[in-house]
Amino acid sequence: MKRKALIFGTGSFAELAYFYLSNDSEYDVVGFSATGDFAATSEFNGLPLVAFDDLTTVFPPADHELFVAVGYSHLNRLREQFVAEARAKGYRLLTYICSRATTWPDLKIGDNCFIFEDNTIQPFVEIGDNTILWSGNHVGHHSVIGPNCFIASHVVVSGHCRIGSSCFIGVNATISETVSIADRNLIGPAALVQKNTRPDEVYLAERASKFAKKSDWFFK
Repeated sequence: MKRKALIFGTGSFAELAYFYLSNDSEYDVVGFSATGDFAATSEFNGLPLVAFDDLTTVFPPADHELFVAVGYSHLNRLREQFVAEARAKGYRLLTYICSRATTWPDLKIGDNCFIFEDNTIQPFVEIGDNTILWSGNHVGHHSVIGPNCFIASHVVVSGHCRIGSSCFIGVNATISETVSIADRNLIGPAALVQKNTRPDEVYLAERASKFAKKSDWFFK
């Protein structure tokens, strides 16, 4: 029998979480939850939408697991906040690993993690609580990713790296082998980081510049 699951959130991440859990997991999603104006209606995706304050009454924690489907707002602090509140209510936080991701049995992974398809996670990797890996990333052997992180698509985390807590790593970024990324770092899209960082730093790659000629100039 499938385990009953709840999803906190009503955005696109929540819709995706519902799709993946419904089509590729041992869970049966039975409801959604949100706060404030996000809970103004009684239904989302055809399922009950319950205000977070009322959730334990409608869906008791003893019978349901919960996933907090909140993005990287405020460098993941908002998702971290609701994870803490869900735990305080007594909910067990579920972790999902897509069947189309490549992992090994020794993977150590925390609660409220979501691993999308086409991630390659090599042996001897640890992933902390409340960390999201969008599709298509590579996480090298013996690397550690801290809690409350968000790693966008096609990121390369090389072997023996350490990613601190509450970090955001953008699309196509590369972390070189043995590099340590400190807490609360923002690594922008396509950035290449080859040296250890310090807390609260930002690393950005150069943006593309507009070429002077029109596109048809290249195809004469």
